Amino acid sequence: MPPVGRHQTRSEIDIAAPADVVYGVIADPVRWPQFFAPTVHVERTGLGGGHERLRIWATGNGEVRNWTSLRKVDPDQRTVEFRQEVSAPPVRSMGGTWSVSSLGDGGVRLVLLHDFEAVDDDPEGVEWIRRATDENSGLELGNLKRLAESWDRLGELVFSFEDSIHIDAAPEAVYGFLHDAGEWPKRLPHVAAMEFDETPDGVQTMAMRTRAKDGSTHLTESVRVCFPAQRIVYKQVVTPALIAAHTGEWVLEKVDAGVLVRSRHTVTLNEKALDSVPGTAATPATTREVVRDAIGGNSRATLALAKEFAETG
Repeated sequence: MPPVGRHQTRSEIDIAAPADVVYGVIADPVRWPQFFAPTVHVERTGLGGGHERLRIWATGNGEVRNWTSLRKVDPDQRTVEFRQEVSAPPVRSMGGTWSVSSLGDGGVRLVLLHDFEAVDDDPEGVEWIRRATDENSGLELGNLKRLAESWDRLGELVFSFEDSIHIDAAPEAVYGFLHDAGEWPKRLPHVAAMEFDETPDGVQTMAMRTRAKDGSTHLTESVRVCFPAQRIVYKQVVTPALIAAHTGEWVLEKVDAGVLVRSRHTVTLNEKALDSVPGTAATPATTREVVRDAIGGNSRATLALAKEFAETG
């Protein structure tokens, strides 16, 4: 029995995929934002001996939280133990275990255990944590099942690309343009409207209506994590129908004559929506070109206007 004040949850799912595939996804947290809906961004630091430290930003009950966890990775047993090193209220402490076990039919059973304490053991805090944990665990397990069972097709559906530009200005000036997204409807022709908010710790939420080449608009919602004058990482939490997941970052690198700015993207196509692409016989390859052109076009336009803004003051 857990001690008074410590609570437990258990979630599990059977997956028709090899154990090494399932475990490989769990053991590579940097890719979680692309595959797990609640996860926005992960920073990983290796500590040696199978131990690592993660800083994680994720959504829960409609809020963005971040925490630091320590993990022990055991590929032989296919387990990952984790314990939050720094928790965010109402969580006082949280830990748990991922475990992958083989089934007789060639599939696996994935079990996710959590144990937690709430600040002051407050009943409302306990309920909030349990609800967020159950919701996120269900989403993570469901996403992981779909991911692992379609692993052989992901090479066609997931792709990355980047655009870059040199700007003859201080990194702070360029960062200011990229950071102040609430001003984008005034500065970027392809941004038709924006709802924008930012927390004191540099987490931004955006609901942006983007104008396409044909004049139509579509809505995306994003969470961004800001690292002043260095980079802004983000995840679209509401995407166009053709896209299952989209993560990206703006990276600023100081060089001798100004700053090199890179716009990086990783996209997972929504396989079920390929038929919506104009033209006949849409394939992942042709759809990648359509998506690359649309997203890359907006990025290049933003970079060009950031250059003009920073260089002219």
